[in-house]
Amino acid sequence: MSFWGGVHPATGEVIDRHHPLSSNIITGRVLAIPSGRGSCTGSSVLMEIILNGHGPAALVLEQPDEILALGAIVAELVFGQQLPVVSVGAEAFAKLHDARWVSLSANGQLTISSDPEPMAAPPLATPEAPLASVEASHGFQLNPADQAILDGAEGKARQVAMQIVLRMARLQGATELIDVVQAHIDGCIYTGSASLRFASQLRDWGGKVKIPTTLNSISVDQRRWRALGIDPAFGEPASALAQAYVDMGAQASFTCAPYLLDSAPKAGEEIVWGESNAVVYANSVLGAHTAKYADFLDICIALTGRAPRAGCHLIENRRATLQVHLPVLPAAPDDAFYPLLGYLVGLLAGSRIPVICGLESARPSLDDLKAFGAAFATTSAAPMFHIVNVTPEAPSAQAALAGLPPEAQHHLTLVELLQAWRELDSATETQVDLVALGNPHFSETECAALAQLLKGHQRHPNTAIVLTLGRAVSERAERNGDLAVIKAFGVNVITDTCWCMLEEPVVPVAARVIMTNSGKYAHYAPGLTGRQVHFGSLAACAQTACTGQATGLLPTWLQPDPANACARS
Repeated sequence: MSFWGGVHPATGEVIDRHHPLSSNIITGRVLAIPSGRGSCTGSSVLMEIILNGHGPAALVLEQPDEILALGAIVAELVFGQQLPVVSVGAEAFAKLHDARWVSLSANGQLTISSDPEPMAAPPLATPEAPLASVEASHGFQLNPADQAILDGAEGKARQVAMQIVLRMARLQGATELIDVVQAHIDGCIYTGSASLRFASQLRDWGGKVKIPTTLNSISVDQRRWRALGIDPAFGEPASALAQAYVDMGAQASFTCAPYLLDSAPKAGEEIVWGESNAVVYANSVLGAHTAKYADFLDICIALTGRAPRAGCHLIENRRATLQVHLPVLPAAPDDAFYPLLGYLVGLLAGSRIPVICGLESARPSLDDLKAFGAAFATTSAAPMFHIVNVTPEAPSAQAALAGLPPEAQHHLTLVELLQAWRELDSATETQVDLVALGNPHFSETECAALAQLLKGHQRHPNTAIVLTLGRAVSERAERNGDLAVIKAFGVNVITDTCWCMLEEPVVPVAARVIMTNSGKYAHYAPGLTGRQVHFGSLAACAQTACTGQATGLLPTWLQPDPANACARS
């Protein structure tokens, strides 16, 4: 489960409409899930519900999950509130299926019961070794500079940040820290008062970043939220949260696509990036090295300049373990193929890094890879992917697999692609009230493509169209004239924020159906907005903006040849 887009931070309701626990309330109950997935903001949502009293009584995982663990760690270290989190392994987790009551002891031992009456629960205390002695008790060697930060020589903010970094390092099994050259902060998304309290506390403690740091999309267009009709009760704290990070020295980039900035990292550079789609793009397409950093850990590393030597910072952890083979398609695919494929491969991969075979001659564009990665990161917990002859660490399948045989192989079928399409294109009504573009933020080439599609056409009067993009791309598209064409059509262009944060009135109150070309937003929008969603290519979205209707037709590349359906599936 992704807590961001999956659990409402103010109520504890599961709002992921694709999830089997949809509409359940997790408050006060033991939540048992295999792991987290999707957004790095899951840690922020978990911390939010811990602090506002809507959290679970305990969190039981099949496998360790750094994003969820981090939310509980920050709640404990910064705010003094605990949520027990325990990982039990596959065998014990399977026994929870028929359990009605769970008792958790101080040492993390679970006792499971299917009895109708509740069990007597033991104390939930989780004693920890003093953080200052972490290097002695866990074989962790701190250098003198790190020890000085931990001792408070560089102020309270960096001291607490180092404590959090070391807690996560222990969880990851790291034995040392490494230098990182840049950071991208995902924790600037406003999930509630707790997210603002955390950032404000670090700033008030004198926190300043040590490395170049950019900021993810925030929850409002900071310069226009009042004009867009956003309630000040939300707009003011959301803007204040962004400002707190700027006050700590971060750049006001406000984009979920930092790989489009001039500061994008180079292959082999050690970085700390939050935002799930940015993480997989940095690792997979750029060849930079970053873990899938949870909200709050990203700023802690930016404040200290040091990260655990773990995860995708280690070459051996970047190899594929799942090999995915693509089917022969009935026709050449359009741009909707890549988010659809990313969505499906993410579901198949789980926490495994996949290598995809079958696109060797397709030459997907950087925009295609962006769309694939965003959808993949939505349904997967993995920090990267490989595509043979496309991504830099996969000149061949064997290179991505590091010469080892895959632990698993999967041959995709057209039937599976079709099923995934119907999950994303799930609206039953053909009339579309809103076309939503820019999740992740549009690139210059996407702006140019949209301008070409809209030029000379008129928007349907009953269909709104909204585009989100970062400030840097917006300025470039303004200079080259594409934005003028887009705005002349009637597109509402919004910077700083992105679709996973946008609500009413940007999403029109009367709107019932949304259309998007984003696999990520097609997944999250039903739960976030309560609207039905159509999914399609950029051209299909542009056509719908003109007609007000979704055609409901499958793309030709997804229509099986009746005469040869068996062979092609």
